[in-house]
Amino acid sequence: MQKADRTIDLIGNTPLLKAQRLDTGRCELFLKLENQNPGGSIKDRIALSMIEAAEREGEIRSGSTLIEATAGNTGLGLALVAAQKGYRLILVIPDKMSQEKISHLKALGAEIVVTRSDVEKGHPEYYQDLAEKITRETKNSFYVNQFGNPANPAAHEKTTGPEIWEQMEHRVDAVVCGVGTGGTITGLGRFFARVSPSTEFVLADPAGSVLAGYVRIKKIGKAGSWFVEGIGEDFIPPIADLSSVQKAYTISDAESFATARELLRSEGVLAGSSTGTLVAAALQYCRESREPGRVVTFVCDTGNKYLSKMFNDYWMADQGFLRKTAFGDLRDLVGRPFAEGAVSSVKPSDTLLTAFRRMQLYEYSQLPVIDGDEVVGILDESDLLLAVHEDASNYCKPVRDRMTRDLVAVRTSTPLKELTAILNKGLVGLLYCGDRFYGLITRVDLLNHLRRNLGNG
Repeated sequence: MQKADRTIDLIGNTPLLKAQRLDTGRCELFLKLENQNPGGSIKDRIALSMIEAAEREGEIRSGSTLIEATAGNTGLGLALVAAQKGYRLILVIPDKMSQEKISHLKALGAEIVVTRSDVEKGHPEYYQDLAEKITRETKNSFYVNQFGNPANPAAHEKTTGPEIWEQMEHRVDAVVCGVGTGGTITGLGRFFARVSPSTEFVLADPAGSVLAGYVRIKKIGKAGSWFVEGIGEDFIPPIADLSSVQKAYTISDAESFATARELLRSEGVLAGSSTGTLVAAALQYCRESREPGRVVTFVCDTGNKYLSKMFNDYWMADQGFLRKTAFGDLRDLVGRPFAEGAVSSVKPSDTLLTAFRRMQLYEYSQLPVIDGDEVVGILDESDLLLAVHEDASNYCKPVRDRMTRDLVAVRTSTPLKELTAILNKGLVGLLYCGDRFYGLITRVDLLNHLRRNLGNG
């Protein structure tokens, strides 16, 4: 067992796991478990490398502020190392980052600036441009610049590559990588060019990113958008050397998420969304291979950061990544069916404090009041506020005293236009299938339904 005096001394030397239950064709697929780093991702390596390089070169000293633009895991690695070394850290992050990552960053002491994820480089709110601006305006600051920092690929050339080479007993036919900054594929490309020039490099890229297209035709196309976090770009990062890449696969969000979920079921590995992209590409590569081969890819980070997203069936269904049974009526709008135990509710005898805590826990603004299987009322935030704003002791009163009894029941056959009129009044639809309560329909449910059916005429 490895013994260390500091958490950051545990970065690297991660295990290698052979996939046993995935369909890898004629190949053997090995997973480099970078989720075993203390910060939970492969980015711990570059965070330590970049900070220690800046220390050696005199660019940072005691009291310096580190500033970086990050989609998540580099920020977590920097936050871990900065906390251990006593530096202030400001991170600029796009608004698509999972809440688990943001909470993790704040718990490590990082200061967070959230900006837009729907703008391109050159826009003042693009996360890298905004980070550079904050650096110019902050005294004694250092812009880490993972996208252009040579200590980024150096970390993989000096540590990740040699580890894989030894663990694979000097037999590696292909390495499947994603590109966020390009540090991993660049550093590994340099290392394997020296020790095993025949090793093939394969790019796994989210649909919407420009990188796979660039590898194929050497032109930068128009970027789209994607849900997968940490990899894919709308430009070629300055440190990214893609000359070692012989093949590129474009992987959809849906396939990435499905593969990550399958990886957990089949191999017991709880991994993040970018790992889903890499493993999906690696499986395609393996299944297409006509000869036996030994292929390595990465578990880039832990799936603990995505429990509210791709490992949440309801989030997946809301985003259109999981297919629900289609009924062709208003049941198709219900995101949380009552029969599945998915509706958070209160009983008439529960206290208002119980209702409030349940709203906080599930981040709901209203709760149905259910007596047995019958909905007898609705309690929302305004009902609570009216009850307790002058006398907080009313939190102890029962829900039945303050719930709204004027309910709007809709049937599965209710026309969408009629439902829209109900929701436009600020009301919530209580859907009944026959005489049984089926679930709530809110404005968010209607918006999700309309977005899912956008391309269906």
